[in-house]
Amino acid sequence: MNTAADDESTTSGGEGWSEDMELAPVHPGDAEDTETEAGEGERLQKVLARAGVGSRRVCEDMIDQGRISVDGQVVRVQGMRVDPDTVVIAVDGRRIDIRNDKVSYAMNKPFGVITSMSDDRNRPCVGEMMGDLATGLVHVGRLDQDTEGLLLLTTDGELAHRLAHPSYEVKKTYLAQVSGSVPRDMAKRLRKGVELEDGPVKVDSFQVMDTHAGQSVVEVVLHEGRKHIVRRLLAEVGLPVNRLTRTAVGPIELARMRSGTIRKLTRTEVGALHELVGL
Repeated sequence: MNTAADDESTTSGGEGWSEDMELAPVHPGDAEDTETEAGEGERLQKVLARAGVGSRRVCEDMIDQGRISVDGQVVRVQGMRVDPDTVVIAVDGRRIDIRNDKVSYAMNKPFGVITSMSDDRNRPCVGEMMGDLATGLVHVGRLDQDTEGLLLLTTDGELAHRLAHPSYEVKKTYLAQVSGSVPRDMAKRLRKGVELEDGPVKVDSFQVMDTHAGQSVVEVVLHEGRKHIVRRLLAEVGLPVNRLTRTAVGPIELARMRSGTIRKLTRTEVGALHELVGL
């Protein structure tokens, strides 16, 4: 199992944030805070520091600069107390996850691997790839055995449910290698909708990325989650799929992850997922 560095991100924080995290001096009180009293919450800079935004000194500077908001309101006063279980905190306008009891991962699922945490037929599966990290994890939706690409896994059951439920209309992006050339009106046709045996489906966007030697590579974005939906849709319009890779789920992108690698989502990425589904 290959696990990429935890700080690799596909959704970045505000400009200069990463530099703050790397160069921040240690605040004298970071390791020995006794200020919190029962029922009063925690000081905002302490919550930010624990979430990995930077040392408390850096977080205090960010508060002074107006870069921190709590429940949509910019905070400029030091020492504000918050309840990390109930407030929404954003850095440079981007929500961050401040909870410590949940963990989420991104995997580049290889071809031939079953989207299951275990398999009674001993086929290669996602749970086996996760190894010791698998405890308590659930996969967010499924990828077919012969489909590659981005799969999210999390210990947050409500987040997994909302990301996978069709009512939240979370967009998924796919690259498909198809046989033949693509008619010029295909994007318009797919956006209008195509009737399948289990009901109509339409894409959010469609574009041709490349055409060569009788093959085309197309990008399909849709928020459907029905079984084999991309393959069935493209086959219906005369573009049978030879290879299919999911490259994004909402704001989380596959980017440069190699096949078979796993990485932990950053707090900023998890925060973006929470915001997407209203958590």
